[in-house]
Amino acid sequence: MPVHSGLSLDGFNQLTDRQAVQVLFGVCSSNIWARRVVADRPYRTREALLDKADRVLAELAEAEIDHALDGHPRIGGKVDNASSATEQAAVATAGGDVLAALSEGNRTYEEKFGHVYLVCAFGRPAEELLGILNDRLGNDADTERRVMRTELMKINRLRLDRILGQEDQT
Repeated sequence: MPVHSGLSLDGFNQLTDRQAVQVLFGVCSSNIWARRVVADRPYRTREALLDKADRVLAELAEAEIDHALDGHPRIGGKVDNASSATEQAAVATAGGDVLAALSEGNRTYEEKFGHVYLVCAFGRPAEELLGILNDRLGNDADTERRVMRTELMKINRLRLDRILGQEDQT
């Protein structure tokens, strides 16, 4: 799914339901999330869309959150989509030792929590993301699920902002 940068809120509202779901699926790999966000169109303001996206995410069952995580590659790993590549751009310049530590940390995290380490990586260097990963390894499972949902919400908001572009800031 290509990134639909600068679509505008009006443009998003004018898409067919199918097109809008496809656009939103590029934001978050949960069909349920995308369909529920689309169902409330048209949105009068950008903030109304962002708020709805947050509320729908907060209400998703854990199994559906796991589907949403499917769209996120490991931090420092092979990136297979344009959004993640943009968000992890600062990681690409990391040294081999930091990337190796991230790789090992990712494996440890996944063994402990059963899902990919998710963090809003936009503009953050690999060293910072590694520190956050190490800190979060100290969380219990319930705390980590709450933290991960918050990070997913941040990522979704960034991606929606990118899709909507600079106009329609109302």
